[in-house]
Amino acid sequence: MTTAPIRSFLFVPGDSERKLAKGLQSGADALILDLEDSVAPARKPLARDAVASFLAQPRAARRPLLWVRINPLTTPHGLPDVAAVVAGGLDGIMIPKADGPAVVQRLSHYLDALEARAGIAAGTVRILPVATETARAPFALGAYADAGLERLFGLTWGAEDLAAALGASTNLDASGAWALTYRLSRSLCLLAAKAAGVQPIETLHVDFRDTEGLRASSIAARHEGFTGRIAIHPDQVAAINESFKPSPEDVAFAERVLAAFAAAPGAGTIGLDGKMLDIPHLTQAQHVLALHRFYKDA
Repeated sequence: MTTAPIRSFLFVPGDSERKLAKGLQSGADALILDLEDSVAPARKPLARDAVASFLAQPRAARRPLLWVRINPLTTPHGLPDVAAVVAGGLDGIMIPKADGPAVVQRLSHYLDALEARAGIAAGTVRILPVATETARAPFALGAYADAGLERLFGLTWGAEDLAAALGASTNLDASGAWALTYRLSRSLCLLAAKAAGVQPIETLHVDFRDTEGLRASSIAARHEGFTGRIAIHPDQVAAINESFKPSPEDVAFAERVLAAFAAAPGAGTIGLDGKMLDIPHLTQAQHVLALHRFYKDA
């Protein structure tokens, strides 16, 4: 990972001052101040102004990072959204319905000018595209790795907008799991993020009352390689934060792996618990312990 991981991104409607203020107390690593789907068309100018005012407020040193989901740049709201929110309090922009790296590059050019206008350091504002929400987008995922997008923080995927784009009546199969098209998009997003050296962010868990399902699927996502997840309700944050930290069992095993390799200097393989482990296992153990140290006081 090229930057510190973010376990939880909490969506907050940009037109609700009460929810914006409440989000600061949610425990989320980052808030996504939303100007897109959670805001009715007639209220988008109001939401834009409210988010800009919110970003301008002083913040405590230890605070959630503040991201904004703008409207797509292909809509009349997209560019005004960007122009309104680039200020000292902004950490990143989520861009929805991104067809590919060219959309991110276009936004990056806007940010170059807007950061200069705002007097903030060049490259401060990072970008997180939702990279699977159109029928075209999944075919471009592999191109992010070679696009030279210095602001790219990560990639995330979305099943709801993709289903709408496809005219699908559901994005689930008969068992209640993601249908094949959405599993494919998810896997490609994970691979594309890893290939680009950025963070893969798992999509939302729609049923915010299903804490156990959220926890189980988040742990599974971490085991696959995802580094964080989007939340749609404050009650989801704690489960997500805990799930994306290495478990005590993971940490204990990683420590044993490192100790076993340390006891056999120069060895490419070791035996542990009746299994042969090699250098990729050592690398994974080192990764687990690095995450553990990072989250120890979180």
